[in-house]
Amino acid sequence: MLTGTAAAGEHFEVPSILHAQVMDLVANLVQHGTIAGALMHGRPAAGPAIAISFILVAVACSFAGLCYAELASMIPIAGSAYTYTYATLGEVIAWIIGWDLILEYAVSNVAVAVGFGGYLTAQLQAFGINMPTAWSSPVWAGGNWTGAYFNLPAFLIVFVLTVLLVRGVRESAEANNVMVAVKLGAILVFLVVGGMLVKPANWHPFAPSGFSGVVTGGAIIFFTYIGFDSVSTAAEESSNPQRDLPIGIIASLIVCTVLYVAVALVLLGMMKYSVFASGDAANAPVAYALHQLGARPVWQAVIVIGALMGMISSLLVFQYGQTRIWFAMSRDGLLPKIFSAVHRKFKTPHWSTWIAGAAVGIPAGVVDIGDAADLSNIGTLFAFVLVSIGVIVLRHTQPERPRGFRVPLVPLFPLISVVLCGGLMTGLTVITWIRFFVWLLIGLVIYSLYSRKHSEFHQVQSGNREIE
Repeated sequence: MLTGTAAAGEHFEVPSILHAQVMDLVANLVQHGTIAGALMHGRPAAGPAIAISFILVAVACSFAGLCYAELASMIPIAGSAYTYTYATLGEVIAWIIGWDLILEYAVSNVAVAVGFGGYLTAQLQAFGINMPTAWSSPVWAGGNWTGAYFNLPAFLIVFVLTVLLVRGVRESAEANNVMVAVKLGAILVFLVVGGMLVKPANWHPFAPSGFSGVVTGGAIIFFTYIGFDSVSTAAEESSNPQRDLPIGIIASLIVCTVLYVAVALVLLGMMKYSVFASGDAANAPVAYALHQLGARPVWQAVIVIGALMGMISSLLVFQYGQTRIWFAMSRDGLLPKIFSAVHRKFKTPHWSTWIAGAAVGIPAGVVDIGDAADLSNIGTLFAFVLVSIGVIVLRHTQPERPRGFRVPLVPLFPLISVVLCGGLMTGLTVITWIRFFVWLLIGLVIYSLYSRKHSEFHQVQSGNREIE
C-alpha cells in the first residue's frame, strides 16, 4: 500500500527544512558547505526504480535478521527483542528497545488500518456502495487538514479485532496459513490480470530521481518488511537453529522481495508513477489502478479481498504482539501493573488490549499512511541498529555464553547491518527524526521518573543494599 507513495514521492507547496530528507541535507552540506540546494518541499520520487528499493531493503534486513537470530538463540524462552535484550544488555537498553517497539507496533498498525480503510472503501465502490468521503478519509494528510471528520473504516477494524483479542481469540497457525494462501493467490491473480494491462512506456524514466529516490523509496517501503523478525524469535523451537534460522530468514526475505518487486513493476507499468501521489491512488494503489483501467469487477474483488485478508492478519498478529510486549514490560515493573492485569473470565491482558486498541484505532481515524509509516520505519530501523550493535558488544563481554546460532564474520556482518539500516534512516525526513527523538525523550523521562524506581531489578538491588 506504500508502493505508490514511495514511487510518486511527496510534494508540499510551502518549502520547509522539516520536509527535507536528512541524506539530502548532509550531502549538500558536505559538497557545498550549505543546505541551500537541498530539496525542501518533499521527497524525491523513486519511480519504477522502487523495485530496486525493495531489493536494497531486503539486503539490509538479511544482515539485521541474522543479528536478531543470534540474540534470540541466546535466550531459553521465546520473546521479543525487549525480552532477550533485557536479559543480555541490561534494563536501560531494554527499556529503550521496548519503548521503541511500542512505537513500531502501534504506528505500523495505524498505517495498516488506514490502508485497510482505503481498500475497503474501494471495494465497496466496486459494488456501487459509496461511503461519505468525510467519514472514510484521513483528517490530516500531507501536513494539511483535509476537511474530513474521521476515517471510520480504519477505526472499526481495529475496534473489532480489539474485542476479539479481549475475548481470547488468537490466530492459529492453520488460520494464518489460510490467510497467507488467500493473499498469495490474490497477488498471483493481480500479476496476471495487471500484467495484461501493462504499458512499457510507463516504466520510463525508470529512476527519475536517481539513487536519492531509490534510498528514499527504501526508507518509505521498509514498513513492508517489519514482520520478518518473527522468524528469529522462534529460535529455541528450531531443531537445528544454526541451519534453520538463517534459511528461514533469508528464504522469507527472498520470497517477499520477489513478490514485492513483481507487484511494483506491474503496478507502475499499469499507470505512470506520478498518478499515485495522493488521494485514492495513494491510499489504495492496486484497487485504484484496476478500477481506472477497467479490469473486470470479479478480478478486482478477488485481489482486494486478498489484500484485506492480509491486512487483517497483520493487524491481529501485531495487536496481539503489542499487548504481549506491554505485558512483559509491566511484569518487569517498567510499566504500571494495569498493563499486566489479566481478565478473570477470558484470561487475557484486557486493559493492555483496550489501551492498545485506542492507541491504534483513534490515530488511524485521523492520519494518513505516510505520516504513520514513517515513524514505524525509523523506530524499526533504530531497533535493528541497536540489536546489531548488541551482537558485537556481547561477543566481547560474554564470549562463552551458549549461542544456538552465531552470526558469521563478526563484527563485519553486524557493522554492515548498522551501515545499511542507518543509511535508510537518512532517507527519512527531518520532521520524522524530530518526532522520533521526542518519542525517545518522553520514554527516557518516564523511565527516570517511574520505571526505574518500580522495576523488579531496582527492587532486588534495593533489597540487597538493605540487607548489606
